[in-house]
Amino acid sequence: MRQSTGSRVFDVANLVLLGGMAVVTVLPLLYVLAASFAGEAEIASRPFFLWPEHFTTATYAYIFATGTFVRALLTTIAVTAVGTVIQVLLTFTMAYPLAKRYLPGRALVLNLVIFTMVFSGGLIPTYLVVRDMGLLDSYWALILPLAINPFYLIIVKSFFQELPQALEEAARIDGANELAVFWRIVMPLSKPIIATFSLFYAVAIWNDYMSPLLYISDNTKWTLQVLVRQLTSPEAANALATVDSANFFPVEGIKFAVVVIATLPILLFYPFLQKHFAKGVMIGSVKE
Repeated sequence: MRQSTGSRVFDVANLVLLGGMAVVTVLPLLYVLAASFAGEAEIASRPFFLWPEHFTTATYAYIFATGTFVRALLTTIAVTAVGTVIQVLLTFTMAYPLAKRYLPGRALVLNLVIFTMVFSGGLIPTYLVVRDMGLLDSYWALILPLAINPFYLIIVKSFFQELPQALEEAARIDGANELAVFWRIVMPLSKPIIATFSLFYAVAIWNDYMSPLLYISDNTKWTLQVLVRQLTSPEAANALATVDSANFFPVEGIKFAVVVIATLPILLFYPFLQKHFAKGVMIGSVKE
């Protein structure tokens, strides 16, 4: 099909605009990656570069030799893994019954869910609830208060409503109860949306800075994001308790290296879910 002149101009303008946005987005990332493999003198003397003149992994060796950083990294991985499983499980188990129009009190529960999307108790009431539940200085404080995202819940509910009812009815005829229908029929059909919201929840937990800052006062339980903030602050030289001032301490390089390490796991995690992600984000976007 032949394109009009206006369509070709529009396509070219789109390519230029999107290409410019991509360059603006990617260049800082490449600079951070390059600086993480550069020496202290080069970082100080070159304001911007995409390839270090003297390639070195000394900064990464220093970071992984530090118990504080390794502990924070492992803590964040564990909290993200456990939190993602719990949040996805709670979201899907709540969304499934709400997708059934015959459920008593369904409208009231849905209205309460929508209410929380508009109004919240605020920072101080939330902190008081976490404190009174005895979750301070506990990793559960990073998972349970945000266990169900109401917006995600509504989307998952809409997805369950679009599933063919004949499959569930056939399973019930074969003697399956509601729990069996959910685990053996509904969940296997929900792989795209499970992958999508697992990624959303995992990224949110991994990048969460405020929750550990508010609820975790024990620095041995710091997550990676809090430690990254400490290391990239002006007082970075005092951030690690194991620092020996007589030895090499890459103050500038460590700032770039910890950002790379904090970003890399999510970037590596995404390709495994990519085939489900495109389909999952379109769920509920088209209604017949």
